Amino acid sequence: MWSPASAGSFGSRIYIKTPGNPSRVYDLQPQSPGSSVLNAGEDLPLSIRCESFRKGSETKIILTITAAERVYYHLEHIYRTEFAHDDCQFYMPGFWYHRNLRSPKEAPSFHTGDSWQVREDRLSAPLTGIYDEPSGRYCAVLRTDSLPQDALACHNSGEVILSGYTSLGFTGFRNVDSRAALVFGYPWSEAPRSYIRKLTLAPEVRTFDKLEKGEMRRLSWSVFEGGSDSYSAMVSSLWSLSFDRLDPQPLAVRYTPAAAKSLLSQYFARSYVDDYPLKFYSGVELRTDDPRSNGIAEVGFIGRVLLNAFNAWEYGSQTEQAELARNARSVFDSYLQYGFTPGGLLREVVDFRQQREPDVYSIRRQSEGVYALLTYLAYEKSYGRTHRAWESRIKTLLDRFLQLQQADGSFPRKFRDDLSIVDSTGGSTPSATLPLAMAYAYFQDESYLEAARRTAIYLEHAIISAADYFSSTLDANCEDKEASLYAATAMYYMARITKGAERRHYTDLCRQAASFALSWYYLWDVPFAPGQMLGDLGFHTRGWGNVSVENNHVDVFVFEFASVLDWLSKTCGEPRFSLMSAVIRSSMLQLIPSEEMMFGIGRVGYCPEVVQHTTWDYGKNGKGFYNDIFAPGWTVASLWQLLSPNRVEEFFSSCRTECPCGRSGGKRSQQPLKQPNQ
Repeated sequence: MWSPASAGSFGSRIYIKTPGNPSRVYDLQPQSPGSSVLNAGEDLPLSIRCESFRKGSETKIILTITAAERVYYHLEHIYRTEFAHDDCQFYMPGFWYHRNLRSPKEAPSFHTGDSWQVREDRLSAPLTGIYDEPSGRYCAVLRTDSLPQDALACHNSGEVILSGYTSLGFTGFRNVDSRAALVFGYPWSEAPRSYIRKLTLAPEVRTFDKLEKGEMRRLSWSVFEGGSDSYSAMVSSLWSLSFDRLDPQPLAVRYTPAAAKSLLSQYFARSYVDDYPLKFYSGVELRTDDPRSNGIAEVGFIGRVLLNAFNAWEYGSQTEQAELARNARSVFDSYLQYGFTPGGLLREVVDFRQQREPDVYSIRRQSEGVYALLTYLAYEKSYGRTHRAWESRIKTLLDRFLQLQQADGSFPRKFRDDLSIVDSTGGSTPSATLPLAMAYAYFQDESYLEAARRTAIYLEHAIISAADYFSSTLDANCEDKEASLYAATAMYYMARITKGAERRHYTDLCRQAASFALSWYYLWDVPFAPGQMLGDLGFHTRGWGNVSVENNHVDVFVFEFASVLDWLSKTCGEPRFSLMSAVIRSSMLQLIPSEEMMFGIGRVGYCPEVVQHTTWDYGKNGKGFYNDIFAPGWTVASLWQLLSPNRVEEFFSSCRTECPCGRSGGKRSQQPLKQPNQ
């Protein structure tokens, strides 16, 4: 039963603007004790009613604004807590974690200010949470209106009258007399700075909605109070709450998995380059409108050459497309011959066009290369084909991994061919867990299992327990989605190669990291203004993940994560995970270009990368469009993994000998496929 709530913790103010003049601000108070009517002590060109109702730990707030004459207004609401601001950690899903202190001062963080408010479409759920560390209590606000429409703003700073109606408001937190407070309102504003481009803060912005005489706006939020034993547990609780309230549903199927792979395979066919000693798929630094191949070969992170080679090899063999398979085989052959450094590392990035090759290497790209190679070798072995030269190369590379591993189990982020360390931070460590677990299953070498266990110890104590997921991506130094996603996937792989109590422990850690990773994925569809291409195309953001604090766009980075969610749902009995997996699987196929609909991309099958869903751009075009340069190599690889949900299961089951997880391997039961160049 809902009952009237006390107004003691609430405060409101309204800004009234006359075009061409600065706005005037008015503090609002109840007309009389217990009244829902707010006034400013003088006549205003509008009336405001604030109703609040409480049930259990939830307070529902409904604001109704009615114009007495044409008016331009901006409304702000404050919910004060008793938490000391300096004791608190803050949360805005997909954008703000703790105090964003992993981020540089050029991005939103406490380096710039201790009070932040942002437009709702920056966030994977229109929510802000405040966590009081001494008490373990938290308070959060969630926008509960339907948010179907946006309007263009003529400027991105200062006071701005919107070109039309928007449903977007703002949310955030504020230091009010040394106490933490939730701040939210309508229409949107950003303070103390707006974030308009990678590492580019702009002055604050406040927008104004127009109401004609007699016109009304109705706005609603819910404030939740609760307790949890950690910041991470609060994130998990608020994700579940947001999921239940926003109720994201899978989209209508645009492509079957077979049809989607058929489209994506055109990337393999059209991006193949054989002009240099290394053969590769050109997938880095391409023009979005005309993605002609160039001379850059990149093993992991962005280009994903070796994983795409395996995908093309498997698909070309299964569909009897001889040219696809031949080209894929030539990629593997060329990397076996020319793809390693004198020290035994993979040549990560080679720009044949500019004759440049960096001499700094990364644990992430090296790991992704080994991952792809072991996937290829296990597939081959399952059909009775072995590649001893490749096995020897990989063992040499894995020996380098073992030398790189630090005393605490972490791996340095960047290093040189002689293994001297350039960047010692351990945020990329979980990317190494995957190939180490795979190498143990494939080679049955206990040293790889021990190294994988040591990474798990580091991940548990330094990253997962601390909820400190950072710097897994290589083009940013900040809190990012991929760190938590990789941590969850790493623990999934550890559970695959262990059993009993150890396996249950890794499963628990996997669930914890996955719950955090999910906070980056959109639970709602942000609105677009007419003329913003993505909105005109009917694009839905639900199921897509924001990237990082620095790179504030959505993309299709998922790889095995949907399969991890399905496994966790079954193992832990959490139906929300499988439901969210279904949303992700349906949503991430939306923008694959085909002959019938190119979605603003220059070639069929080249899935877009930088999908700009809020007022931020990577350098060009802004909300509703893509950046002019993109890297389809990794987007195709990610979607291919999404469309291959049994791949991890098949890898571990293809091991010939008994694994500790209790699965026995052996060759596949069907006959070997006909494959060219055998």
